[in-house]
Amino acid sequence: MPVAYPSGVVRLRPADLLVLAAVVLLVLAGLVGAVPPLAVVALAGAAGSALAGARLSRLVVPARGGDPAGDDVARPGPWRGPRVRPAAGLLHAAVLSVGLTVAVLPLVAAGLRVAVGAAGLGLAAVLHTVGLLLLPGRSRLAARARVRHATDIVSLGLSLHFAAWVLLPTEQAPLAARIAVASGGFGFAAVGVAVLADWRRRPGAAICLLGTGAAQFGLLALIVLLAYGTPDWAALATVPPLVAGVLLTAAGVRRVAAGDPRRAGGPPPVWPRVSAPAGIATLAAAGHLAAYGPFSTGMVLIGLAVIPPLVVRELISATDNRRYAGRLAAQEAHFRALVSGGNDLILLLDDALRVRWQSPAAARLFALTDADVLGRHFADLLHPDDAGRIARLLDGVLAGDRPTLLPARMRDGRGAWRETESTVSDQRGVPEVRALVLHVRDVGERRRLERAVHQLAATDQLTGLANRRELLRELRARRGGSGALLVVDLHGLGAVNDGRGHAFGDTVVVEVARRLRAVAGPEDLVARLVGDEFAVLTDVGPVLAYGLGTRLLAALAEPYRMAGDEAVRLQANVGLAEVGGAGPDDVLRQADLARRRAAQLGRDRIEWYDAYLEEQLVRRLDLERELPGAVARGELDLVYQPVLGLADRLPVGTEALLRWRSPVLGTVLPAELLPVAEDLDLIGEVGRWVLDRACRQLADWSAGDRRLWMSVNVTPGELTAPDFLPRTAAVLATHGVPADRLVVEVAEPRVGPELPAVVARLAGLRSLGVRTALDGFRAEHASLAQLRRLPVDLLKLAPAASSAHRPDAAGAGGPVRPPLTDVVVGLGQRLGLEVVAAELETPAQVDAAARAGCRYGQGHALARPATAERVEAYFEEFPSASR
Repeated sequence: MPVAYPSGVVRLRPADLLVLAAVVLLVLAGLVGAVPPLAVVALAGAAGSALAGARLSRLVVPARGGDPAGDDVARPGPWRGPRVRPAAGLLHAAVLSVGLTVAVLPLVAAGLRVAVGAAGLGLAAVLHTVGLLLLPGRSRLAARARVRHATDIVSLGLSLHFAAWVLLPTEQAPLAARIAVASGGFGFAAVGVAVLADWRRRPGAAICLLGTGAAQFGLLALIVLLAYGTPDWAALATVPPLVAGVLLTAAGVRRVAAGDPRRAGGPPPVWPRVSAPAGIATLAAAGHLAAYGPFSTGMVLIGLAVIPPLVVRELISATDNRRYAGRLAAQEAHFRALVSGGNDLILLLDDALRVRWQSPAAARLFALTDADVLGRHFADLLHPDDAGRIARLLDGVLAGDRPTLLPARMRDGRGAWRETESTVSDQRGVPEVRALVLHVRDVGERRRLERAVHQLAATDQLTGLANRRELLRELRARRGGSGALLVVDLHGLGAVNDGRGHAFGDTVVVEVARRLRAVAGPEDLVARLVGDEFAVLTDVGPVLAYGLGTRLLAALAEPYRMAGDEAVRLQANVGLAEVGGAGPDDVLRQADLARRRAAQLGRDRIEWYDAYLEEQLVRRLDLERELPGAVARGELDLVYQPVLGLADRLPVGTEALLRWRSPVLGTVLPAELLPVAEDLDLIGEVGRWVLDRACRQLADWSAGDRRLWMSVNVTPGELTAPDFLPRTAAVLATHGVPADRLVVEVAEPRVGPELPAVVARLAGLRSLGVRTALDGFRAEHASLAQLRRLPVDLLKLAPAASSAHRPDAAGAGGPVRPPLTDVVVGLGQRLGLEVVAAELETPAQVDAAARAGCRYGQGHALARPATAERVEAYFEEFPSASR
């Protein structure tokens, strides 16, 4: 049977081809008289009905576990077999009724064949009608649509009835034939109207309608031929519609069950329903005049009856056209209002990029008239700097490139340049447009807002300088180029805020920004990173950038005099890093590391970044991270370096030297450890541990008759702490150490800034019986001048003071005494001080110190620092060591 595919093409299966071949053979046999024609009709109709019924039966009662559609129907949509079953059952019965009717006609008497055929036709028509009404997918029509359909059916039915009346001699036909012809005309009209309505929306239902119409037409034609007693061979003409009708009915039902996809295209045409009735009636009337002559009264009346439905249909069509025209006019007005009231100017450009049309919004949005725009090349409306670029982009669109956004400045009707953005759409393939469509929008206000937002996002609100984000963006833009970044850190701004309020501090910050801008070059970028940290990005090389940093320090060091307030001074440090291939974050980090190094070394300094500097700073950060808690974790240790008498080389004391045995950083010496401890405010905790451990060790070594002293180094900060004297006395008492066995050393170069407080504390220690020492004494006039003020017992000379040489007065070139060592030794003896030569590294230095009159010596040339056990073993070599 025919199979309906989603495309709507009906294809034949092998079984269909077999049946059709058998039908063709039967028809040929009937034409040559081998088989009676009526028997041919009966056999062909029965064969087609049997095949169609078999197909439909599979939809009514599907095979268990199988697909009722088989594999001959493509299913583009959901399977609707269960919903189709009622309609399939009725249409199956209708197909069988058609087949049975034609099959029994040769078996009944000639006089009853018309009646039997009419009865079968009536039963099939009822079953067809109800079955078609039950097919799924039928939509409910509106009232006006139902009126149109009814008018079309009446008009077409009357024209078919008129054609049958005037072309057939009805006075000779029996009553059953006349009833069948009259009813069949309206039935065929209903089928035709329904097929036109459903041909695209419901193709399967339309195919089913065609099949039912063809089957009923074939049966009706057979009845008419039998009624008029035509030659037997004429009945063979009914075979094609009968067989095709039942097969198309089955194919249409199966397509509906498979989902019945729509056909492409618009609504069905109206002209067949309007023109067909008039054409049929006209052709029938012409045929009657040619064959029979004048019309009878009944024919005229029936012919006149065709006219009113045609008039009504014309009126309905006119009303529909008027309503459709009104709807189109309303839609046109609606879209015209949208185009006119929108915020976009719409331009149509031809292939030469000339403006062919502009929307009515042009006058309102851009003050442009048609005379200003139409016929001109679009590039002529744009700024000269933008015209060439936009023309190239539009040429690319004409060549098939993907449309893009077109930003450009466009001249308005007042001669001003407006910032615009245009979207382009290639509508040359649309027959109603055939142009490039440009939607032009004024984005000037949006661009101004974007610039304002960018300005806010990239600017420090207090100073108006660039912020950190803008600085990083500029560094990213200059990556790979030359230049330098200077990071400026102010010191003292926090104290200004605390002492005079944040309002005054903000005024100072504004003044700082003004000075930075005044010193920096016009092309330099000045930025504020955080509250008291600024940056200057310059294009000059590192040497000139260093000079710029020096000028910045000088400008920032000037007093800040505000109206009605006392002037304040700030200090600053500058870190400098080169802008090269490094990323923006790395350049900023390098400059900040240099700035931190400058802060560690003092104030009002500028430091240049290099790799060694970064290593130092990373090391410093590691120290600052690991030092807190080192005392509690037991990571601190002491080593001891003996002090020997230079005359007999016997030990008289030791100096406790601090070591930090860090599991992460290794062994850290005091020169690196103590500055970090002072910055982290841990020097007091470390000093207490050192004093306690040194006194405990001294107590262990003093258990016998050995009399040694223990020298402990303290910083001026430790020495001047309020609890230092009572804490020292408590430690001595705890470990039972005589006070005169403890020597507290303070470094002479660090005494100057806190001399009065140091003098007071040293005097307090001497009152406890603790001996004091001045470490690292330099034989210089300034040091000699303050020596008289310091209450010390021991004086440790720096190595340069005890080992320097000068030519003798005679110019012999022999060794001589250092220039001030004799003076120092003599002054020390007069002041009651014992002089210790420290850091003696060679035997020559030891001999020189002895000749200079130093009583004691200390250094690697005499004894190296060692652990307590090894120093204990060293002391055992001198059983009489005691001073």
